[in-house]
Amino acid sequence: MATKDLSQYDTKSVPSAEKMRFGIVVAEWNLEVTSALAEGAVNTLKKHGASDENIKVKFVPGSFELPLGAQYFAEMDNIDAVLLLGCVIQGETRHFDFICDGVTKGTVDLNLKFNKPFVFGVLTTNTQQQALDRAGGKHGNKGDEAAVTAIKMVDLKQQFRKKAKRAGF
Repeated sequence: MATKDLSQYDTKSVPSAEKMRFGIVVAEWNLEVTSALAEGAVNTLKKHGASDENIKVKFVPGSFELPLGAQYFAEMDNIDAVLLLGCVIQGETRHFDFICDGVTKGTVDLNLKFNKPFVFGVLTTNTQQQALDRAGGKHGNKGDEAAVTAIKMVDLKQQFRKKAKRAGF
């Protein structure tokens, strides 16, 4: 199975993040992987103009706690998008399935409940090596991809707001 380089994208297609505010929730479980995801996300946000003051990073114990940590960010009026960064590695039990399902559903629910971007940056891999390959290794960094997605989704929302304002809504 081919995997694209998660860090490769057309930089010209990414709007400026200069006036955007981001929350990043990072799972402490598999910290070697998740800290690399967070570093990639922060660096990518900065590369596109986000300032240190407009990037807030908080840690939660594990990936299952990511949606609640993200909700705490959502309840802050000054956050435009929230990135959820975690890593769940397949084990011998169904625990993997329950965690992945819970985090995925929680992320979808937050997007709809708060009408702002919550970006799923959770690696769901079979092995530790696959996770490392996607956290700055040979397949790039999922944190970079999550950051670009957040910027583009905030910009999309801003475009809709401008259009609605011009139309008198």
